[in-house]
Amino acid sequence: MNYARIHRVRVASQLSECQSAGTGCGWCRSAMRRLVDRMGDSPPSPDDLQRWLEEEYPQSNQYAEGRKQHIASGKGRPPSSP
Repeated sequence: MNYARIHRVRVASQLSECQSAGTGCGWCRSAMRRLVDRMGDSPPSPDDLQRWLEEEYPQSNQYAEGRKQHIASGKGRPPSSP
């Protein structure tokens, strides 16, 4: 979130410049689009952004389970380890 706010990201693909976000299995891409849409032309305050994240995004264990199901269903493949 800080990267998107600081760099004024306009499209989700720009987030790939932050540690290659969204370039693996594809699970996070819809979340990245929602984040960029929320940031818009005038980013929310850190407190507003935190509240929005808590309301819109699953807990980390739920997120991990969703990613696992995404990969298991053949919709994506995580990058291979170096």
